[in-house]
Amino acid sequence: MTAPPSTLIAPKPRPGDHVRLVSPASFPSRELVAETKAVLESWGLVVEIGKHALDQRGFLAGRDEDRLDDAFRDPAVRAVIATRGGAGAYRIADDLDFAAVLADPKPVIGFSDITALHLALRRHCGLAGIHGFLAGSRSATATRRLLMDGEPAVLHRDSRAMTVAAEVPGTAAGDLIGGNLGTIAHAVGVGLPSLSGALLFLEAERTMGLGQIDRQLTQLIRSGALDGVHGIALGRFPGFEGFTDRGWTLVDVFKDRLGSLNVPVLGGIDVGHGPDPLSLPLGTAAVLDTETGTLTVEPAVR
Repeated sequence: MTAPPSTLIAPKPRPGDHVRLVSPASFPSRELVAETKAVLESWGLVVEIGKHALDQRGFLAGRDEDRLDDAFRDPAVRAVIATRGGAGAYRIADDLDFAAVLADPKPVIGFSDITALHLALRRHCGLAGIHGFLAGSRSATATRRLLMDGEPAVLHRDSRAMTVAAEVPGTAAGDLIGGNLGTIAHAVGVGLPSLSGALLFLEAERTMGLGQIDRQLTQLIRSGALDGVHGIALGRFPGFEGFTDRGWTLVDVFKDRLGSLNVPVLGGIDVGHGPDPLSLPLGTAAVLDTETGTLTVEPAVR
């Protein structure tokens, strides 16, 4: 892991600016692309659909070299928006044109497997981005506010979320890094940026049992990746509500693994997989406070 670069903040896109839809991971449906395009156009943006955004190669949106869209080298493009996650962004994350990013930064919007791109852009450039989604009015509104208005995000704990029971009291500050837990764990040894001094945001959906989460958290702990982390914010973990494995729940796993770090843990952040999530900036200064139940994050654009 390398020392974190200084944070690079891209200009916010304005009405009339061009933005590009790209598919760095799995391929989207034409319906999803059309819906996303319509949302962005309603904000006054001019939407380009990447040349290979609808390609299909197995579960991927085309060949690796084609999923490396040239959006970062195109001066007309003012934001890069992933059509969806899925799988495959990790295959191209270290092949992005980082020199072009540094010369002309533009925000990346996406989540799930797009976490791999956020991590690579943080590691190589310090670029801030948006863990965001556009399907659903609540998601679109939250993403627009972060992208177009450049507002800070103040996310309040959802007291009904099961992760609230895994909280460790306290206040912590640091740049917010993170996204999908599995993608972060798989980046250990192959490009995970330094988390020392940072706040770590985690979200995931259940694809297997509790062992899935336990293995990923243990990998992060045993690798030393969480050494020096200042605090942890827990987002959505759909599929684990009411799920029990031999007497344990997801909360027990979090208490066992994260509790050993002796840092504040804030639960109930309504960001991640599932219907109509909120969005949040990544890579900028943030503060979590379990007393007020808030995660406050500085803007990802200027």
